[in-house]
Amino acid sequence: MDDLRGCAPSAGRKIGRRTFLARMSSTAVTAILAPAGVLAQAAPARRKKIAFLGTEVRTHSHAQHFLDRLTLGYGWQGAWQEPRVDVASVYLDQFPEGDLGRGRVARHGLKLFASIPEALTLGTGKLAVDGVVIIAEHGKYPKSEKGQTLYPRYEWFKECVKVFEASGRAVPVFNDKHLSTTWERCAAMVADSKRLDFPFLAGSSLPVTRRLPAIDLPHGAPLSESVCVAYGGVDSYDIHALETAQCMSERRKGGEVGIRSVHALRGAPMWDLMARPEREATRRLMVSALTRSHNLPVEGGYPTDRVSFDWARKAFPDALAYFIEHRDGFRTSIFLVAIQDFNYAGLRSDTGEIVSCQMYLPMPARGASTADFFHPLVHHIEDMVISGKTPYPVERTLLTSGMTLAAVESLHRGQVPVDTPEMQVRYEVGAASTFWRD
Repeated sequence: MDDLRGCAPSAGRKIGRRTFLARMSSTAVTAILAPAGVLAQAAPARRKKIAFLGTEVRTHSHAQHFLDRLTLGYGWQGAWQEPRVDVASVYLDQFPEGDLGRGRVARHGLKLFASIPEALTLGTGKLAVDGVVIIAEHGKYPKSEKGQTLYPRYEWFKECVKVFEASGRAVPVFNDKHLSTTWERCAAMVADSKRLDFPFLAGSSLPVTRRLPAIDLPHGAPLSESVCVAYGGVDSYDIHALETAQCMSERRKGGEVGIRSVHALRGAPMWDLMARPEREATRRLMVSALTRSHNLPVEGGYPTDRVSFDWARKAFPDALAYFIEHRDGFRTSIFLVAIQDFNYAGLRSDTGEIVSCQMYLPMPARGASTADFFHPLVHHIEDMVISGKTPYPVERTLLTSGMTLAAVESLHRGQVPVDTPEMQVRYEVGAASTFWRD
């Protein structure tokens, strides 16, 4: 008999070859019949690979924020989160003065490709990644006659779609901020994702950043109006304010049903409209949102008067507002004023209660790059690539993109209301959906 002490059930005990082989055979059968989860512990799943497409990587550009987190990691719930996906390829459209892109590629051992198809196929001619991240924000691009910066979001998305079609399969796609510069293009992007059945996530970091206080609107609450008071310009930071409001509004009873009209007003005409009796609720919500701000204009360390509608009119005489009428009578108003944060207030129609909070968007100090409001969005992007599911419907950003487009049109026509019959977009979020993290 052979000494097979190394396989014995107890030290010093000998077993015969026949017994050993029988036990090994039994072990093999057990392995075959074992639950998949047990075997998966021994063989971890392959890490997902993404293609990163950016306009320019420089200090504080969106591409810098996303690329750094996807390659180095980010703070997450009191710990450092290592990247959960691998950046397999990088395509950068522009290399401005102060470019960081080439340095990031070298530092992290990444592969820089000269075209989007090459980045998606890794030079093989067929789709070779598990996800695509499109950060077409910042850089030098032409403007439309309406003042929109013509970032190549739509064009890049369509290049991805061509690779998907040629490869016979598609993978999840994230698109930073609004979708494109016309409703037809925005709708076509969403239609492509439905037709080819791939997860499509888009929009702002504001809906998923931390909230002060840490609240959410109860799902199915009878909400009648939403307001966001924030800062920024047309066709830029306005999308953040719209998504701040929409991520709360979409939780109302019946969900979202679409947009009837958008009216953009600036300065005295806006304040005159706000002073009308039918805007009493909007005035209350504006003041409530302002009280959540950490950046109100002050003299001598504090506002010169109590925060009220009259105070706001004096403090922000040139404010820009978008007044949005939804198809079910719901109202959304955003106010872009001289503060430095994003503040939400919503009115419950059953109790008259105002629900309000600040969506946390701290700007990084000069020389710093710790804009941690990007952390949760990167986490959701990774989740989508890994799971193949989006955390919230892309229809949200389809509508907020449409609101932005209609506001641009309203201003272009001389601050007149713009009807939006094309925006008959209905969607709901789940009762248990919580997209942000404290």
